[in-house]
Amino acid sequence: MNERQRARRPGGRSARVGAQVHQAVTDLISERGYGNFTVGEVAVRAGVADSSIYRRWGSLETLLTDVALTRLNAQSPMPDTGSLAGDLRTYAAQVAREITGPDGPAVLHLAVALSSSGQQGAQARDALRTERTRQLQSMLDRARERGEPAPDALDVLDHVMAPMYIRVLFGVGPLTPDYINGLVDRLL
Repeated sequence: MNERQRARRPGGRSARVGAQVHQAVTDLISERGYGNFTVGEVAVRAGVADSSIYRRWGSLETLLTDVALTRLNAQSPMPDTGSLAGDLRTYAAQVAREITGPDGPAVLHLAVALSSSGQQGAQARDALRTERTRQLQSMLDRARERGEPAPDALDVLDHVMAPMYIRVLFGVGPLTPDYINGLVDRLL
């Protein structure tokens, strides 16, 4: 096995380094905010050489985009409870846990900052929106196949996801089960 094949082995050193670097970025964003640290500081925090970061990601912007997309797309499996209301409540609760977890607010702030930071940031924003829409669409299509009326994916984003993101980004109240279920109930 040559060195290139070894570096791509899932769960190997490459995966550990990637996880360490992602966590270092998330921690630095939580502590300092977007744009207030360097690749060198990420490397020190992650315990790797800055050359490793440049070799793998090329730039801080590419690394930040990778962190945002990886963390925000690390969605749990799409629920299949047998009803659209149940699926939406379960999905919204999963998203709420992700965005209010230890790294959630930092990753959301990163995604917002990246979305206005040029073409690469816009591509990251579009990729995230495309993935969330794809996830929702699969749930909505399944509901329609069962004969249930279903809203458009954009309506779910507007009426369920966006209010949760806004609450987390601006620190406006907790995402309680009653609040989340209320969002779904108003949509349906």
